[in-house]
Formats: sequence, structure tokens, C-alpha cells
Amino acid sequence: MKLVTFQGGKGPRAGVVLEDGRLLCLATAAQKAGEGLDASSLLAIIGAGPAALETVRKLAARAGEFPEAVVTTAQVKLLAPIPRPARNVFCVGLNYVDHVAEGHRARQTEMKLPEVPTFFTKSTNTVVGPDADVMLHDGLTELLDYEVELVVVIGKGGRDIKKAAAFDHVFGYSIGNDVTARDLQRKHLQWFKGKSLDTSLPFGPWIVTADEMGALPDVRLSLTVNGEPRQSATVSQMIFDIPTIIEQLSAGLTLEAGDIICTGTPSGVGFAMEPQQRLKAGDVMVCTIDKIGTLTNTVR
Repeated sequence: MKLVTFQGGKGPRAGVVLEDGRLLCLATAAQKAGEGLDASSLLAIIGAGPAALETVRKLAARAGEFPEAVVTTAQVKLLAPIPRPARNVFCVGLNYVDHVAEGHRARQTEMKLPEVPTFFTKSTNTVVGPDADVMLHDGLTELLDYEVELVVVIGKGGRDIKKAAAFDHVFGYSIGNDVTARDLQRKHLQWFKGKSLDTSLPFGPWIVTADEMGALPDVRLSLTVNGEPRQSATVSQMIFDIPTIIEQLSAGLTLEAGDIICTGTPSGVGFAMEPQQRLKAGDVMVCTIDKIGTLTNTVR
């Protein structure tokens, strides 16, 4: 299933994408069906576990019984699936060999692969949805860049999760664009500031539940700027796969339902191009991931 958050007349609403592309408002459908589902947000649904997800499936199958709960995408505005995460977004840096290599070339440093995942976070105010504007922050940064990433959404929390059990904790997957102020990233000698400017994490357009993604290694992610191909790779090219990321991140650190993990970006980022490229006002970034869809955002 594809689960969304959309802006309706009564504020943000959780929904599911139907087979014909229309959206079912889950709160309205649950009320009409007499189901005791807390559909106030996708976070609530994720936190309620497998039983809630099964109720969502049943409501989607009965959507024809609730015409008042069905809307078209033209009638509403899609938001980020989790518009306001409960905690900072977890991120993995340096997770594709070619991206590590291009960074060393750009900085003229010796090539060295990470021995463990490089973790950092982005603040909750970074999150914006599909078709939302990404702020240029002109005057603050002179080198704003893009990074398409596969996003993992945690469904079942836990600590010290082993790789063999990692996928049991995954609710689903989405698309992220880890927009980065490269000059701030270097200036502050750590990544948080350069990665946490407002609107610097486009996320969406929906969460695809884990059961529908199937085998991940063959999934391709790509990004274009104004139609020009910039990034393209498959998940199999990750240095640290998703089970390793979850095991390493959860070691001594409790993951919670609804946590968001961005799993790293492939090569092709602007700062490593020759000549170096930066995002400009009016640039249109389109992120695409197989089995999920596309995420489009414009720099303003």
C-alpha cells in the first residue's frame, strides 16, 4: 500500500492511495465503517502496529462503500507522509563507493572508505512534501546541493536490533532529498548545520509498505535537475546495507515507531562536478526510486 498525508479542509489527513489513483481519507472511512482506528496521522497508524495496518487494508478494499471519504489528488495537496517527525531524522553519510570517491577527488584528499556507518541527523523543520519549495537561503550559503536517498521508516521500535531481525522493524520506504549547504557543512566542522536548514529535506510523496517493495538490491534511485540526469545507482551499491544500518544505529540507541532513516546518496552531486554546480532559484529537482515513484521540488 501507499500511505499519504494530505491537506484537507480539516487540516492534515492520513490516507491510502487506491488502485485508481484516488485517495481514501482513513479517518472518515474508519468512522463510517465503525472501526476503532486512530487515523489522526500516519504516525498514529504506524505506532499502532500490524493490526492498524490490517484495518487500513480492509478500509481500502471497501472504499466503494465510503464515497464521501474518497478524493482525487487534484482536490487536495499532498504533504510529506510524516509532516512533523517526532524526532530528528537519522541519516547515513558516505554510503556509496562512487560518492565517497567523488568527494575525495573534489577535496583532493586520499580515498578511504568508512569502516562503520557515518550517522548524523537533520532537524524536524527540514521536512517538506512533494511539490513544496526548497529555500535557496541566499546570503547564508553559496553552495546548496541535492542528494537523492532511499528512506526507511521504522514500524517497530527497539534497541540492539540484530541484522537478522532488522527488516521486522521496517514499516515501509519512501524518497528523500538530503539538500545540503556544502559550505556550511565544511565551515562548522560537522554536518548538522549544513544539513538542517529549513526545507532541506523533501520527503514523499508517500510511504510504500515494506511488503510491497520486495527485493531491495535491484531498486534504482536517480535524480535530475531541470531534466539533466545527475545521479543514478541501485541499492545494491550501498556500502552498508539496510540491516547493517539498523543494527549499527540501534546499538545502545532505542529506535521508535515512525523514526525516519535516510540511507545515503550515490555519486553525481553538484559540488563534485567539474565545473562545480550549485542549486539556483528556479531549479527543479526530480528524485525517482523504483517501486515508489517520483518526488519533485523547486528551489526558490
